[in-house]
Amino acid sequence: MNGKGFKMFMFEMKFFPAIFALALLGVFGAPGQVVRVQVSLSQKEFLPGESLPATVRVFNDSGQTLHLGADRDWLTFGVTSADGQYAPPQKSQPPVVGPFDLGSMEVAIKRVNLAPYFALNKLGSYQVVAMVHIAAWGKDVSSAPAPFDIIDGAELWQRDFGVPLPAGVTNRAPEVRKYILEEANYLQRQLRLYVLVSNQSRSRIFKAEAIGPMVSFSTPQAELDERSDLHVLYQSGARSFIYAVIAPDGSILSESVYDLWKDRPRLEMLGNGSIAVVGGVPRVAPHALPVIDSPNQVPVNP
Repeated sequence: MNGKGFKMFMFEMKFFPAIFALALLGVFGAPGQVVRVQVSLSQKEFLPGESLPATVRVFNDSGQTLHLGADRDWLTFGVTSADGQYAPPQKSQPPVVGPFDLGSMEVAIKRVNLAPYFALNKLGSYQVVAMVHIAAWGKDVSSAPAPFDIIDGAELWQRDFGVPLPAGVTNRAPEVRKYILEEANYLQRQLRLYVLVSNQSRSRIFKAEAIGPMVSFSTPQAELDERSDLHVLYQSGARSFIYAVIAPDGSILSESVYDLWKDRPRLEMLGNGSIAVVGGVPRVAPHALPVIDSPNQVPVNP
């Protein structure tokens, strides 16, 4: 860590616990404040490495226009665990710089994925606070803490694979990663299938993505193609199946739904190293349906 990064880290370590204490006491963002900050999360439970989207709303009831976004630290975040330990940053604060004016009685909304910026690999309960710095007033306004949990899933399948070399690069040992399929019972109400990509020892999770809902009796079928892409097919409903293709970086390349019709859908390896779904009937996506003009839009010949 360079000198600048170390100073930033020490500033955050000293600064954010104080923010949490004040937020818990209701000092910042309390009723009667003319500027309020609210932070909310897309869900309450996340797997280690999963995207953690946060939405920040800034309410301006001050009677004047606020000039925000010009400074790097105009919007900052702090995360603490249930035992009060500050989650150390993995990078600097999320990039939200971009000047804008917020008029009186207006609301500004910023959306940020916090996962790449904080070390959240340990299971447990956490809370996040967002703070807005109003430079013209020399004042900081903090949100109330938004709680969330980092949970573990049940492993269903795993396989090591080599990351394909970049174009033009040869004669180099491949980087070995691991695909992992896990099921997690989100809020004890909905079973979901997740794909995780980690290093070979699983000490570092590069990415975790929810593929979709699944039934409890489903056993996912998984195969790797010649590009090291992972193909997954599993049952998501009484007669429906989800087919997804995942890249070595953990991103979902494509996802489609197959319905059970005569034959149960299954993955099949083809002679050229590619993989196809055999059986079942692919469900037509809404955006793929033809557009039919209404009668009053059809031209009438004279």
